[in-house]
Amino acid sequence: KKTPRASGRQLSAALRGSERASATPFDRCARARAAPSSPMARRLIVLAASCSALAPRAPVKPTQFFRGRFDGKQFRTEPLEAATFDEFSTDEGAAAPGNPQLFTADGAPLMTAPCCIKVVGVGGGGGNAVNRMVETDAGSFVDFWAMNTDAQALSRSLAGNTMNIGRETTRGLGAGGTPDVGQAAAEESRAEIAAALSGADMVFVTAGMGGGTGSGAAPIVASVAKELGALTVGVVTKPFGFEGRKRAQQAAQATARLQEAVDTLIVISNDRLLQIVPEGTTMEGAFLVADDILRQGVVGISEIIIKPGLINVDFADVRSIMTDAGTALMGIGQSKGKDRAAEAAGLATSCPLLDSQFTAAKAVVFNICGPPDLTLAEVNAAAGVIYENVAADANIIFGASVDENMGQDVSVTVLATGFETGLMDALGDEVSAEGGMPYFGGEPAAPAAPAANPVAPAKKSGFLKRLGR
Repeated sequence: KKTPRASGRQLSAALRGSERASATPFDRCARARAAPSSPMARRLIVLAASCSALAPRAPVKPTQFFRGRFDGKQFRTEPLEAATFDEFSTDEGAAAPGNPQLFTADGAPLMTAPCCIKVVGVGGGGGNAVNRMVETDAGSFVDFWAMNTDAQALSRSLAGNTMNIGRETTRGLGAGGTPDVGQAAAEESRAEIAAALSGADMVFVTAGMGGGTGSGAAPIVASVAKELGALTVGVVTKPFGFEGRKRAQQAAQATARLQEAVDTLIVISNDRLLQIVPEGTTMEGAFLVADDILRQGVVGISEIIIKPGLINVDFADVRSIMTDAGTALMGIGQSKGKDRAAEAAGLATSCPLLDSQFTAAKAVVFNICGPPDLTLAEVNAAAGVIYENVAADANIIFGASVDENMGQDVSVTVLATGFETGLMDALGDEVSAEGGMPYFGGEPAAPAAPAANPVAPAKKSGFLKRLGR
């Protein structure tokens, strides 16, 4: 049967019936979605075209058309063999991503869709962090996975995808606090993990160090992600001092293994959270704060990449900073009032989870987010605070965005990488030569340090505000 051809007139008719008329030929060629009353309702056409305008009656080969399908997670395209525009369906309420997928005449991508980000919570701590992200509606732009050896814990997960790793090794009963068991479980399920992470541009591996599954499986998950070519970022917590010396030692050893498997590693010491939470905080409340810090680490970086801004930071920018960067430190500050932007930047750079080593960073990404009335002077003031706290030769990437949901608050997120010091040194922890045991600050001078800082109350209130407390 002879393959029918589509003319420029047919395309123009489809474009005129689109729901959103675009002003430029580039936009018109990008997407044509017919109005509900049109015969082409619920059909999407993506044209293989350059930025040049099409002649009104220029013949177009059927193979120059691609059908776009949005499967609920990402936008996919496939060539049409004829000019018949087959219907495609999406879940009710689903919408194609903001950036269209275009192709040149030879089939090469002209524009790319938003990068695919996957977040993997490994073990109990990682699973809890993922739950926090889902609860706070942070999942609109990432694909969540919960991986655990404990089948019962997975049954309570809020993640869209779950995986019971090491079913033969643990029979779904957990790793028993033994990292070797967690590692064996991940190795058993290595092929399944690879299938789950396939296609990701960026993978976050989040876990609580010190337990069995998180400590043993997280390095394996990270190594699989990196082998697949994804930018791999670890965001983990070290245990509280009251969790015991054995758990602390397991955490130190697991953190060292994880650092070898990721591009960038962000480690948060739970004991440092004691500087920012109220004295009467319950044990459960302390763990909730730790989970929320993990959430902020993942969401903060993801939003810098995904959310469009007045001054945009894209995935290539972040990748240039984070690829094989080693240790990373992150701070978040939020403030309101007359000097809100500068104060937010100050809180981010003096966050209790950071230390003076921030000034030794070789590369920094920071993003300023505020309401529509955010002024250029405020952006300049916040940037000035950041520049004062980094080395003069540091590679700095800067972004600014507007969010109507910010109210009157301004938020500043800072990510610093490229430290020449070791992992524990950059985090301000002393490590013994034997076994890598972190020091928990039992000396009398340690608890006195916050009191000696005259601005400690301001830091505390600002950081807790960011946590929603």
